[in-house]
Amino acid sequence: MIDPDLIEECRKGNLHDFRKLIEASTPYAFSLSCRMLGDEEEAKDVVQDTMVTVWMKINKIRSPEVFRTWLYKIVVNKCYDRLRKRTKSQEVRADDGLWEKISNQISSEQVSELEYRETERVLNLLTERLSPVQKAVFVLGELEEMSHDEISAITGMSRSNVKASLWHARKKMGEMIKKYL
Repeated sequence: MIDPDLIEECRKGNLHDFRKLIEASTPYAFSLSCRMLGDEEEAKDVVQDTMVTVWMKINKIRSPEVFRTWLYKIVVNKCYDRLRKRTKSQEVRADDGLWEKISNQISSEQVSELEYRETERVLNLLTERLSPVQKAVFVLGELEEMSHDEISAITGMSRSNVKASLWHARKKMGEMIKKYL
């Protein structure tokens, strides 16, 4: 949790405290953008753009308590913009060797760092095939473990639309996993 006093000082234009705010909030922003975009370099760009937006508009937030939701909303919107710009010709395709490795690893009982990285890679490959909205609610709900109300506040969607989009995303992910495994 980020100190509300720190946010208040930033709202007053304190650049020194803004540096502290960046240090405190960057890991959250990077984690979310990296999961949504599946590319660390692009995620770094989104975080940088986000922090510029935060500095320019931090005095407009209603209270320090809404900062986290507000920050996530900025990150999600910037990720949406990036996802929209991607052309359909850049479709991500998993090679057969990858799926064979995953299948072999799943059948083994030991969990290793390699397995963790491969699982993460598979999740990134599969989430690339979700719509931007489905991807956002899936990442926020399943990977960031946020409630439907928090996702609703971040995305601007109604709670029922969040639930429906999350259900569709889970269903699509399940179908893709069954298809490839």
